[in-house]
Amino acid sequence: MNNSSHNIIPTRRQFLLVTGGFIGGIGCLPVFMPREAHATPETMAAAIRQVAGQVAIKPGKVKLDLPPIVENGNAVPITVSVDSPMTSADYVKGIYIFNEKNPQPNVANFHLGPRAGKPIVATRMRLADSQKVIAIAELSDGTFWSDSADLIVTIAACIEGD
Repeated sequence: MNNSSHNIIPTRRQFLLVTGGFIGGIGCLPVFMPREAHATPETMAAAIRQVAGQVAIKPGKVKLDLPPIVENGNAVPITVSVDSPMTSADYVKGIYIFNEKNPQPNVANFHLGPRAGKPIVATRMRLADSQKVIAIAELSDGTFWSDSADLIVTIAACIEGD
């Protein structure tokens, strides 16, 4: 039997390649490791400013309907309705949904027109944690109206495996 076929001692080159790959891999960990979202109420406010600019957003005319407590943040139902006649002179141009703790604070944008029928939208969204959700409606006269709700999530969407 030949002893060289059972040689388990690595050569210097093999040792350096394995060690270098391991050290290089550890150096890349911060890049590839999942990071927690660092969204804040300030990032939500900045996202709202991108939609409304410097126009004042008034409370009212918008009804945000979502459960106050959800067990699972993976699929939270939300409905937004706006008090508007939806005529050619007075209609809802857009409905925007924001949250304060998800990585992307602007959850959804809906663009409507006078022939859209009822100004009601419904969807489901993922929420990373208990947080505030805000719905804003842009009317054809250039005004912005809003409603908000605080929501408690018992199992966050971003923690549970998909």
